[in-house]
Formats: sequence, C-alpha cells, structure tokens
Amino acid sequence: MNNSQQLFTQITSEGVLELSLKTVDIPSPKPHEVIVKIEAAPINPSDMWPMFGPADLREAKHDSEAQTTTAPVHPSMLPRIKSRLDQTLPIGNEGAGTVVAAGESAAAQALIGKTVGVLSGATYAQYCCVPLQACIVHNEGTVAKDAASSFVNPLTALGMVETMRLEGHTALVHTAAASSLGTMLNKICIAENVPLVNIVRKQQQVDMLKKLGAKYVIDSSSDTYKADLYKAIEETGATLAFDAIGGGELASDILTAMEQVGSKDAKGFNTYGSLTNKQVYIYGGLDFSPTVLNRAFGMTWSVGGWLLMRFLAKLSPERVGQLHKKVADEIKTTFASEFTDELSFEQAITPALMMQYNAKKTGEKYLINPTKK
Repeated sequence: MNNSQQLFTQITSEGVLELSLKTVDIPSPKPHEVIVKIEAAPINPSDMWPMFGPADLREAKHDSEAQTTTAPVHPSMLPRIKSRLDQTLPIGNEGAGTVVAAGESAAAQALIGKTVGVLSGATYAQYCCVPLQACIVHNEGTVAKDAASSFVNPLTALGMVETMRLEGHTALVHTAAASSLGTMLNKICIAENVPLVNIVRKQQQVDMLKKLGAKYVIDSSSDTYKADLYKAIEETGATLAFDAIGGGELASDILTAMEQVGSKDAKGFNTYGSLTNKQVYIYGGLDFSPTVLNRAFGMTWSVGGWLLMRFLAKLSPERVGQLHKKVADEIKTTFASEFTDELSFEQAITPALMMQYNAKKTGEKYLINPTKK
C-alpha cells in the first residue's frame, strides 16, 4: 500500500477541462491522522462545479488509454474561474471506507478496522489520509455504502435546524426540497416538530414529500404558487429560508410573502415595513443566473450565503461531536441515501455518464466505488 489511484481536475488557461486518473503516493499518517481505504464516494451537486467548472460536457472526449477526459470551456467563462486555472486539483468532498492505517496517537490507533465517513475534498481516490476531526465513526454493521453520504447532506440538514434555533427563528422554508437533502430535512423537522415549508417545481415532487409526511409543500409551477406560499408562511410563521437555487426571483418571492404576513395587521403609513427580521440564506447554485430582488419587503431583511464548514466552525467541538453521533446513529433511517448506480473511476469520466449525473435529476444520485473495475 504505497500508492493510490486518484481522480484530478484541471482547467487550462487555453480553455480545456481535463479529468485524469493518476497514481499518487500515500503519505505516512501524522499522529492525529488515519489512512482510509475509500469504498464509496458520492457525486454530490457540490462536487460537480469543482469537477467540471463551466465546461461544455456535450463536447467531452474520453481517452481510455491515457485515462483522461477533456472538454472545452468557452473563453468568456475563463475570467470567472481565474483562481483555478492551470492547477491540477483533487476532487470528491466526502466518502467512506475502512481505516487501514493510523498515526501513533491512541485516538487514531483506535480507529483501525472501523468504518468511517470522511470529509476531505479528495475522496475520489483509492486511499485518503485525513485528520481524526474529518471522520465520523460509524456503528458496527454500517457498511461504506451506507456511510458514503455522512457529511454534506446530513450535516447541512442538521445545520439548517441548528441555525434556525441559534438565530431565534421558529420555522423554515427550503427550496429544491425534493432532493436527498430535502428528504433528510423533512425527516428531522417532522421528528422535532419544526414547521417546514417545502418549495418544489413539480406535482410529483409534491406527492413524494406529502407521502413522507410533509405538511407544507408548494409547487412553484402552479398557478396558485404565490398564494400558496403566503398561506404556508402565514400558518408556520417562517422567517428563515434556505435556498438551493440561487438565481432568479425565488428568494424575492419568499421575502415578499414573509413581509406580507408580518405586516398584515399594520395600520397607517409605514415606510420601512414589518419589524421582524426576514432572512434568506443561499447555500447552493442550481441556477447561476443573477439573484433578482424585487424589493417589496420593507427594510428588515437580509440575503446572504451559508456554507456548512463555516457554520460548523462556529459550534463547540462538543456540539459537533453530538451532531456526528446523531448522523452515525441514524445513517440507515433519517440520513439514508439511495444511489442510482455505482461507477468505477473509468465510468465516472466517461462522457455519456458525466452528462447523466451532471443533470442533477431529482431522485438520481451516483456513487464512485474505487474498488470497482
């Protein structure tokens, strides 16, 4: 076990994306580090921008002998990604596997043979060296495929509810709510009696979440969308939203409905709107068009970004440990993930399959299995 095969990405200043499978040395673990044999690593939406950037995957070409795939990037997009040009970068936010070696500390040694979920930014690899703090130790009987999505979706869903409580809100709005993350958030909110307004874009997604037990599910393609959104926010009192879309007018629609609810009993002329703070956090970018705010929601509001790791950094180590344990204990229930297919390294950089998983279709989720030939 001296070296490891690993996927890398590069975009050149000439406008070419190159995905490549390389052989790298496995480092010796420091006292607080472990070596994990990766057996399952999900391809999350948050992996795809680092992986592909703005490349045109329709023009991708694969060279099986060189184990590379290339695709063009339009010159107009290069200034937007200037900071990453001509750099060979690892990919894969999270994954899971077995600890096969460890540093000399007792805590690291205790993990040898355990199944762990890891967060590293380099999990599309046969072996991964990570610090103890980047591991969630799973219970006996949990296999790598179960534990593959231990970090990004489970801790984001938990972090949303944690943020709500820390900032003094009592209910949530969530967009693109039929995702794997949205399903987990619904399970948490149902179990903890947190009112949750789900916004989706298809009736079949409404039906799916209703079947799960969700009470408030709004179809943004419906003729009654804005009236339905107002009613749901009125009934829940939601003043906090997490938006996975980013572009368009969705954040503005949510703030407007919150303002209409907050000021419905106001009397007289009020220049500045309701006093209740209305907050939308953009945490994803499914739509890269501009965020449009039609300012019909007074002056007590905020739109900002929310990132999981920056949020977790605000919590005490004890609280983070409690969240990790909850994920481990509920990885087969609340935080269970279903995968459409398992891909080998070679399959993961095959153009037809790249197009398939990059489509980010609801209900489809793919897994890279470095042990698959």
